[in-house]
Amino acid sequence: MRKGDVTRKGDVMRKGDVMRKGDVTGKGDVTRKGDMPSIQEGGKMAAAEPDTDQLSSPGSEFLNFSAKDTASRWLAAADLQQEVYRHLAAYVPRILCLGPSSSGGSSREGQREEQREEQREELAYQLLLLAPLEWLLLREEPAAGLAQLQENNRPSPLCGHVFKVGEPTYSCRECAADPTCVLCMQCFLGSVHKEHRYRMTTSGGGGFCDCGDAEAWKRGPYCQKHTPTDRHTEEDPVAQLPADMVARGYSIFSIILKYAVDLLTCDQEEQLPAGLEPPERGDTYYCMLFNDEVHTYEQVIYTLQKAVNCSQKEAVSFATMVDRDGRKSVRYGDFQFCDQAKSVIVRNTSRQSKPLRVQVMHSSVVAHQCFALKALSWMGQIIQYSDGLRRILCQVGLQNGPEGENSSLVDRLMLNDSKMWKGARNIYHQLLMNSLLMDLKYKKIFAIQFAKNYRRLQTDFMEDDHERVVSVTSLSVQLFTVPTMARMLMVEQNLMTTIIRTFVDHLRHRDLQGRFQFDRYTAQQAFKFGRVQSLIGDLKYVLITRPSEWTNQLRLKFLEGLDAFLDLLKCMQGMDPVVRQVGQHIEMEPEWEAAFTLQMKLTHIISMIQEWCSTDEHVLIDAYRKCLSALSQCHCGLPDGEQPISLSLAGHTVDTFRYQVSQDKVSIHLPVCRLLAGLHVLLSRTELSSRVPEQLPLGELSPPLLIELPLRCLVLCAQVHAGMWRRNGFSLINQIYYYHNVKCRVEMFDKDIIMLQAGASMMDPNHFLMIVLSRFELFNIFNSADVRKRYREANKDVVQQNNTLIEEMLHLIIMVVGERYVAGVGQVEPFDEVRREIIHQLSIRPMAHSELVKALPENGNKETGLEGVIDIVASFKKPGVTGRGLYELRPEWNKNFNLYFHHYSRADQSKAEEAQRKLRRQKGEDTALPPPLPPPLCPLFGSLVNLLQCDVLLSVEGAVLQWAVESSGGGWTESMLQRVLHLVAMSLLEEQQQLENNRDDDVTFNYTYKITREAPSPSGSVLALLETLQKAPQLEVHKDMITWIIKMVANIKTMREQTASTSTVSVCPGHGAEETVRDRDKAERKRKAEMARLRREKIMAQMSEMQKHFINENKELFQQSLEELEASTSAAAETSATGLGPTCVTQVCVGPRRVGRAEHRQLVTCILCQEEQEVRGHSRAMVLAAFVQRSTVLSKNRRHIVPDPERQEPLFMHPDLSLGIHTASCGHIMHAICWQRYFEAVQLKEQRRQQRLRGHTSYDVENGEFLCPLCECLSNTVIPLLPHSPDHSVNHPTLEAWLNTTNQQIATLHSAHRKQSDGTAEEAEPAGEAEPAAPEGFRVDFTPQSPFSSSIREMITTFSVSTYKVGLKLNPNEQDPRVPVLSWSTCAYTIQSIERLLMEEEKPLFGSLPCRQDDCLSSLTRFSSACWTVAPLKTVHTHFIRLFTALFPDSQVENTPCILDTDMFHLLVYSVLSYSSVQSLDQSGCSVVDSAHLHLLHLVTVAHLVQILLTSTTEEVCMDQDSEGSEEEILTCQLYNTLRKHLGSVLPQVSSGWQLWRCVKAGILPFLRAAALFFHYLNSTAPPADLLVAGPGHWEALCSFLSLPSNLLQVHQNQHTLLEPLIYRWCCHPGVRQTLQGGGVIVRFPRESNRLIELPEDYSVLINQASSFTCPRSGGDKSRAPTLCLVCGSMLCSQSYCCQTEVEGEDVGACTAHTFTCGAGVGLFLRVRESQVLFVAGKTKGSFYPPPYLDDYGETDQGLKRGNPLHLCQERYRKIERLWRQHGIAEVIGHAQEANQTLVAIDWQHL
Repeated sequence: MRKGDVTRKGDVMRKGDVMRKGDVTGKGDVTRKGDMPSIQEGGKMAAAEPDTDQLSSPGSEFLNFSAKDTASRWLAAADLQQEVYRHLAAYVPRILCLGPSSSGGSSREGQREEQREEQREELAYQLLLLAPLEWLLLREEPAAGLAQLQENNRPSPLCGHVFKVGEPTYSCRECAADPTCVLCMQCFLGSVHKEHRYRMTTSGGGGFCDCGDAEAWKRGPYCQKHTPTDRHTEEDPVAQLPADMVARGYSIFSIILKYAVDLLTCDQEEQLPAGLEPPERGDTYYCMLFNDEVHTYEQVIYTLQKAVNCSQKEAVSFATMVDRDGRKSVRYGDFQFCDQAKSVIVRNTSRQSKPLRVQVMHSSVVAHQCFALKALSWMGQIIQYSDGLRRILCQVGLQNGPEGENSSLVDRLMLNDSKMWKGARNIYHQLLMNSLLMDLKYKKIFAIQFAKNYRRLQTDFMEDDHERVVSVTSLSVQLFTVPTMARMLMVEQNLMTTIIRTFVDHLRHRDLQGRFQFDRYTAQQAFKFGRVQSLIGDLKYVLITRPSEWTNQLRLKFLEGLDAFLDLLKCMQGMDPVVRQVGQHIEMEPEWEAAFTLQMKLTHIISMIQEWCSTDEHVLIDAYRKCLSALSQCHCGLPDGEQPISLSLAGHTVDTFRYQVSQDKVSIHLPVCRLLAGLHVLLSRTELSSRVPEQLPLGELSPPLLIELPLRCLVLCAQVHAGMWRRNGFSLINQIYYYHNVKCRVEMFDKDIIMLQAGASMMDPNHFLMIVLSRFELFNIFNSADVRKRYREANKDVVQQNNTLIEEMLHLIIMVVGERYVAGVGQVEPFDEVRREIIHQLSIRPMAHSELVKALPENGNKETGLEGVIDIVASFKKPGVTGRGLYELRPEWNKNFNLYFHHYSRADQSKAEEAQRKLRRQKGEDTALPPPLPPPLCPLFGSLVNLLQCDVLLSVEGAVLQWAVESSGGGWTESMLQRVLHLVAMSLLEEQQQLENNRDDDVTFNYTYKITREAPSPSGSVLALLETLQKAPQLEVHKDMITWIIKMVANIKTMREQTASTSTVSVCPGHGAEETVRDRDKAERKRKAEMARLRREKIMAQMSEMQKHFINENKELFQQSLEELEASTSAAAETSATGLGPTCVTQVCVGPRRVGRAEHRQLVTCILCQEEQEVRGHSRAMVLAAFVQRSTVLSKNRRHIVPDPERQEPLFMHPDLSLGIHTASCGHIMHAICWQRYFEAVQLKEQRRQQRLRGHTSYDVENGEFLCPLCECLSNTVIPLLPHSPDHSVNHPTLEAWLNTTNQQIATLHSAHRKQSDGTAEEAEPAGEAEPAAPEGFRVDFTPQSPFSSSIREMITTFSVSTYKVGLKLNPNEQDPRVPVLSWSTCAYTIQSIERLLMEEEKPLFGSLPCRQDDCLSSLTRFSSACWTVAPLKTVHTHFIRLFTALFPDSQVENTPCILDTDMFHLLVYSVLSYSSVQSLDQSGCSVVDSAHLHLLHLVTVAHLVQILLTSTTEEVCMDQDSEGSEEEILTCQLYNTLRKHLGSVLPQVSSGWQLWRCVKAGILPFLRAAALFFHYLNSTAPPADLLVAGPGHWEALCSFLSLPSNLLQVHQNQHTLLEPLIYRWCCHPGVRQTLQGGGVIVRFPRESNRLIELPEDYSVLINQASSFTCPRSGGDKSRAPTLCLVCGSMLCSQSYCCQTEVEGEDVGACTAHTFTCGAGVGLFLRVRESQVLFVAGKTKGSFYPPPYLDDYGETDQGLKRGNPLHLCQERYRKIERLWRQHGIAEVIGHAQEANQTLVAIDWQHL
């Protein structure tokens, strides 16, 4: 089935396309390559088809059946086949396919029932059908017999492990014969290759491991396990078996294989083969639906729901099965009932395309087909035990039948392949692999049959719509990549010619000249064309290894194949010709993609054919001849009808014909020409041209014809660059792009340059250049002196075009003379060529390994040659936590830089030039970029250098220099001049090299003489012009280059003079001349630098003067800011002074001694209206953008089931912190009113957008989300900014006094609440009950005045309700009593998570937070302390009472949690924040808030001490403690013993006080740190200096900051009498004993910080785990997108229909569903097959993130495309972990979706 439509970027699904290929890959079946329906362990096939009802109650014959007796009866029978058939006819329909399954398999119960059915069925066919066959074969108990066989077997060294989908495969890049040779993980780890450079990929399934195949590996073909033993000889394995077993084997395999083949290949749906008709034939049929690649999942699901009236779940299950196995029964019943469903399906699916294939089949036929597959699998398993049996099966399969040719059973299967369904194909392919391909003798015979039928098999495949991986044609990779076999097939079956002819036959579209002509590229065509291309793949397999020795037969057949290939190339020569559009723009973009696709596919084939030719001289000469004659056939239509013309320039004349690229047809496709160029280079490289010139048809070459077509192509590129073809649209631009692109250039652009070089080396250089000028349409410009004048006045566009053409033409000459880095053109090795490419790539900028690989052409083995060279020319810089590793060019290679490197694009060239000039400036050198020294040319191309000194080029150079001198008018450009200077420099280098290497008399190259003497232009020689230009002020950039040239000329003259005077060559004086010039240059540069410095200083002085002037003008403006500045600096100085002074007051943040910060105004600016305002209680509200989310980051219990939100009771947080509410902020402040306006505008925009188009945004407006207007950070609420209210306590009661008062207050409140609820009934009450006495000044009826303005109150409510909505997932309800609790909760949880972060990163508690977090915590704490003011007082009082009774148990309050089920920090925060509401009723004027806070802190600290001691686990450590324990230890022991007294034996006995104290100290530290943060923000206290730095010695500072003794147990000791009863009551709570005895989750302190799971260091370990992971819902089927949760380590089956579940009324994929249980809606996953991290937040948001796995080059490999080994980078993994701990995942997703809109369109909930 097709999956929806093609997906977007990142290849993930779009809306409405729940799954593509069950994973995130291309079009096609859900199943990947050769997904074999899984063979279950123990080797039994899972029931592949119709689900069955239970066995008709096992009758007596079933129970009394004996396999042994049946086998004996068969053995005695005269006709074994008849007996076996009779048995099968009787039993098969009674065991398999007995009707529909008991339920559609949607419910859990139904699924379980189905599994039981399958098990019963499996047992039955095992016992009744397979067991007799095993007895018959072995004549003994099968288990023992098979074990005996295996023991006697001498297995071949081939591994033959067949790969599962997604399994890791390894290919050694150093030793593999070709890239298709792979090892499985086990063999790889046991082989020598793991130390080599290897490539790791994931298998598509269906191939097998090549370990043990000596032809697949250059060395190390065996792993440790498969190393052959000495006794393994070439004897026939059948001879090892007993003769009678051999005979039985033949007969059984013949019968069963024929039975299976007859059933799978029969054409009649109704008829069973003779002898298999069932005893009684009932009217029971199946309606069988088959898979195709045309219809989408959605269409099939919709059709099935209508046709067979099933639920969507069932339809999805049917569709998944059809897609996996290739067919599935969708209805069972009588014929009419099934036929009706068939007609509905056909009618529904035939509207747009061909209908789905449906057949109504009799149940007995289906049953036999089912068993046929099981029998094939059974044979596949039996032959694993014995190589002898394997060979017998091979002989049976390949024996020709009575019909003669192609009648063997294997042939029949192969030729009927395209008629079978997917499941059947997979099973018989698996059998072929296990049998024929594992037996080398029969592999050869099978290969011959395969090659004989090749054309027919391929034609069937073209007509079939299934993927190639489930077609028998895909076996070609197993046969053709074996070099000996490929050559044998080439010689015996003429395979090369067959493949090429088949290929050409399938490309039928031709034009009148017989060239290919592709129509518009529709999807249908692309599909067909894609199928045809698989033939090129087969040809590549045949040619991938070139022969080391040739036979005459091989030569003959190869050349025959070459003829066929040349016919193919002739069809491509000149295809897709273009004509320049003039006047009007082209209307329809012509088709160009198909031609280039074909060219790209053939690139490697063409290179391989040249490699084959290079290994044999006779073949090369014949190939050259054939190619030449093919080219002359293509050329015969060329000059005819063209008008011959004669050209004269600089005293030379040449005859050519009139042709203009800008007017006539021209094509970019010239493969015949280019193949000839390749072969011409080989003649030079193998030196054949110099050794046997008489055998070569060099005399038949007409150089002007050779260069004609490539030259046209290059002129076309030049004219496109010059903008002359703009009206031809994008198709031409794309063609030019690909012509130069690294994928095509080796066989296109590079070969055109070589062809011009070949032509130029065989022609008079002047003639060559005149033809070039003529084709560039520039001849007239250089032809006469006065043309230049006329040309200047012409149209400005034409001038510009001609300028560009002259530049391109000069560039072409530079390339023709200078590109010598092809072995055969220049005297170089391939190594030099790669090195030069790398040098020039790195000259642009430092590059990553993958960029370099992409920039280099790959050979047929996917190798670029990079690794052998890179370390010589570049140094590697490792990456940091982001980015990737980069290679930088080593400085000594800069001298090899060539500005006109032929593979540079224009952009690359300018970047490289800029970079090189910058480098030279930094070193203080001149900025000339002369050409590097060229390597010498090969003899065949030797005459190329004469181009540089020919008259035509000199006259062109002279003309350009002349125009530069008379620089008026736009007739020339600087780049033109630069190219001429480059050419002059190349000529000089060439002359210098010749002088150095030869004696003077041999030097034919005399360029200096020509540029000094000859005067091609009126104003003197080239040299004279250069000297004039050296002084021209407008050419400052080129001055260095001209100086270099003039120096060079002087040098060469000196050399010539020396050689003339002495025979010894000494070049020193030349260098001296050079040095004096260099000194002059240095002095000149120094002078310029000095002037520049003076100029800079002058400008700076002017600016400073202007600044002062401006300040004086605007004095009053600057006055106040200066004052403020001074004030702030002095304040800073003071604080630092006090911080350091030893006498300073100790900082305390809580209690009567706390030191409040001096009153300071807080001025803030609104980011929307830019207005500044002070934060005050009664002014307009200012708010902070914030994001509130549920969190499980601190959770110690991920299996915690979240209770129903309606009944959830959040007042007491469990210490496992299983679900918290986290608030974060970006720190940007707005007026509340500005924010409201902004948010309303966002809502309005969203509504409008929804009417226009339905798409997501990165934020969900309906849920109140928006992006911060300034930084676009995701937010969903705002926190109001509140001023700090510095009310100090007046009274400081003791703990006892305070407790009494508070208890009285609580009693008063209780009674008041009772009164309110009882109402009027109060008066009738007897006066016996005394009302509790209220403390003095405590007035229950008092309503405190709100300290805030209405707008602030509104914002307090807004934030409270947001936390309520997010925390409980309920609709907003301001009246709910839980609203304030959730506001306190987010305050406590956020502080806790930040404290953990600081602890983990080892940062100081204060001063290290970024200001956004600091502002957030400060605003959040102040808000929490004020949120009670907008809640009903009674609600908050009730909360305080319940919280207080948790510490001070009270019989009046029920269901108080036990001390072990309460998180103490939350309890502290809630109590402190709710106490204000009680205190507000106290009108006595004696505020005791500070003392109350301190007392609450003390109580909670003691409770926490008890909690830690109760849950502590101390292992006994015997330490010799001679001295008495310290005070802390003694007191800890006392407290612990008290607890033991209350709880008895539940607590173990611990004698070591030291250990207990250590436990307590470590356990309570996080609580103290969090409390310090909380009180610091609540009371705005400055922290002590000790806590502003990281390091030891914090304990004392922390305790004193919290006003606690550093020995915490003194808190308990000092109030011993008061606290003892409390501790007793805490311990007596029934929950305590129950939890400690194992009745609940015990949380130990300190709670360990959660980390992401440990990942293996080597990525292939993960791939291996994932490949063995099966989908938990589809019966052992491999999961297509296994995805690992990084939080808890679960492996999930992502992005498939099978694992979708319903969450909140919507179907979601496995990952999304998992986030709700594991991460409260936020998830981090690793998609194992894609090596990609997936972030998910909620159902609609997600993004991809770089994985923490890097290759050796510091790069990630998302999609595992490159295949380099990957290893875990701890720093990057820690970075992901930090993001998660900081609750930053949602923010990262938001930013990613804003940056990349395609991410928004993905249906994340289906992953």
